[in-house]
Amino acid sequence: MGVFAAVGVLLPFPYYYWLWTNPQAWVNLCGKDKNPSKVMSYVSHFLKLLQFISLFSVSTLSWPPPLYFWPLFGFGQFLNFRVYQLLGESGTYYGVRFGKNIPWVTQFPFGVIQDPQYVGSILSLFACLSWTPFQYILLWTLGYVFMIYVESKEDPATRAKPIS
Repeated sequence: MGVFAAVGVLLPFPYYYWLWTNPQAWVNLCGKDKNPSKVMSYVSHFLKLLQFISLFSVSTLSWPPPLYFWPLFGFGQFLNFRVYQLLGESGTYYGVRFGKNIPWVTQFPFGVIQDPQYVGSILSLFACLSWTPFQYILLWTLGYVFMIYVESKEDPATRAKPIS
């Protein structure tokens, strides 16, 4: 396994862990005039780009993809887009941890699929197995499983207070 590719694949997870466990520090770092969820989304998109570059560096692309690619990738991306559609930026990017009031959502896929955004991401990753060595897909998946565990232990008392 290439060390640089492995590190690149795992890069976002320490960041997500730190934000989840230290939301007040992030809110303070962002300051009064910045939306911490928006800033998180910018950093997350940059880290996601580095993840994709890392994965691409160890992949061998070929066309057409196997038939299993389309349903896995399509449904995975549908779940990701649906979660973002229902929760918005603040709901998707830890707004509740940053002291924002995020309404509880019950529409599909919530209430049917536990952790639908992570499930969607994992399905999308497994769709790429014909191109990417399994160990990198597994490593990325383990990062998501770790975050599912971390986020399942949310303590409302540790949520950040908005800066006034």
